[in-house]
Amino acid sequence: MTVVLAAFAATALFVVSRSIQRRERARIILDLNNSVLAFRNAEQQREITLSRSANLIADLPIVRALMTTRDAATIQDEVEDLWRLAGTDLFVMAGQSGNVLAFRASSSDLEQTRAEELLTGSLKRGDERGLWVADGHLYEIALRPIYFGSESRNSILGFLVIGLEIDDRVARELSQISGSDVAFRSGHSVLRSTLTAAQQRSLQNIALPTSPEAADLQLDGERFLAATVTLSAGGPQPVELTVLKSLDKATAFLHSLNRLLVAVGIIAVLAGIALVFLISNTITRPLQELVNGVRALGRGDYEYPLQLRTGDEVGELTSAFDQMRARIQRSQRELLEAERLATIGRMANSISHDLRHHLAAIYANAEFLADRRRESDDREELFEEVRAAVLDMTELIESLLEFSRTRESLRLERGDIQEVVERAVQVVRLHREYQAIKIGVHSEGSTEGRFDAKKLERVFHNLLLNACAAVAREGGTVSVTLRDLVDRFEIRVGDNGPGIPSGVAEHIFEPFFSYGKENGTGLGLNVAQKIIEDHGGELRLETTGTQGTVFFVTLPHRRLRTQVDSSSALPTDAKAAR
Repeated sequence: MTVVLAAFAATALFVVSRSIQRRERARIILDLNNSVLAFRNAEQQREITLSRSANLIADLPIVRALMTTRDAATIQDEVEDLWRLAGTDLFVMAGQSGNVLAFRASSSDLEQTRAEELLTGSLKRGDERGLWVADGHLYEIALRPIYFGSESRNSILGFLVIGLEIDDRVARELSQISGSDVAFRSGHSVLRSTLTAAQQRSLQNIALPTSPEAADLQLDGERFLAATVTLSAGGPQPVELTVLKSLDKATAFLHSLNRLLVAVGIIAVLAGIALVFLISNTITRPLQELVNGVRALGRGDYEYPLQLRTGDEVGELTSAFDQMRARIQRSQRELLEAERLATIGRMANSISHDLRHHLAAIYANAEFLADRRRESDDREELFEEVRAAVLDMTELIESLLEFSRTRESLRLERGDIQEVVERAVQVVRLHREYQAIKIGVHSEGSTEGRFDAKKLERVFHNLLLNACAAVAREGGTVSVTLRDLVDRFEIRVGDNGPGIPSGVAEHIFEPFFSYGKENGTGLGLNVAQKIIEDHGGELRLETTGTQGTVFFVTLPHRRLRTQVDSSSALPTDAKAAR
């Protein structure tokens, strides 16, 4: 069996290796052809874009007006805005004879005299577009005449040249699209390439035939397949594009495949199929099923199917685990039911106590209002007490509803957070016992954004009520500060009260937990925190102590985008000409 398996592995390795090598070479050749085609398409798109841009700029009235001056200084001063409008790497305006009147280039290496030489050559050849090679830079250009009047009159004022540089970024983008290395060459010089420096030096010494057919070559010890096409045959320096695909990298996995096949053959010989099958069916598989059941239980899946086996230790262990799983599930259900009943009890106790308190106040004041002997001032005071009780009951009901709502209940609208805070302050001032407390609101920067104004007002109303309840009636102060940062708003609500005890501070955001209030529901801070989190922000206790307490609120920016007039992107002269 050892000899048979070894021979089989060796034969399979040889056949698979040769087949994959042939397929990989064919795939690389196809990739090279597709890469060349992709660059051709990209080049055509760039040429169309450049030609359109050149036509538009050459027809601008401001361009024609500048060319009629024939003053190089005037044209040079005004060409900056036109260059920015074009958005190109090269911008040249020349006279009728090809003398450069204005010149702008993103690279400081290219000089005006060199651009004039290249322009003169393009005019002699009658090129409307092409490639310029200058001082190690490669530009794709579009050349258009600037006419005086209509084009049919053929009255040429000068010429416009705009160009985009084929730099390392363009080479990398082309390499990423094609999944190959690329090299732009002119003569024996490599202008731009994604190859290493050593590979570029090797490529400079190799003369490749200009053909889309793949050719084998070796660069710095690495084998490549390469296809070369001519991009610009005119001019003194033809430009060629060479697309390369590494054969060594593409076939590197064959070595690991060979080792894998050898390892599989050795394992098959040494282990034995029968022994592996026996162990897998008697020990490994039942244990794996039990492990999967334990993992499912960890994820909370109590219904994962288990095959109960009898007569062995694994079967007993599986049966014991299944019984334990059933007991855990039963205990968890009982615990959840007890917790639910306890929560309902706390909620009912709190709500019933508060509602009875407010209803008793409404009933008593209603009886007093029925007494016609009372003065109008007394009646107004009684009405205000009834109104306050109704508002408190409404607030309690709204808090309960908010406690059960989800984030989808938000209604985001444009508004000013400072105005929301001011409204909350006005509502708090309706409480007679808090009218002597000083409440200050300060803002830094813009406070406009998108939020649910009604719910944010509830948040600040709860925070301000808690702050007013904590400070002294005489000399008590409450401050609200709003700051506009880059990505969020920061709001701090502080008071000069005695602070929150350490044992209480860690529970203040829990539902139905109340401290320091005679008729508190324990939902105010919990609901406020939920509203802020629904907005994507955070509400937390920042500091507390004998000097006072500060609650910290953050809200993310949700600014409404304003539409910008596209004409504002044009220079002043261009807009005037239009």
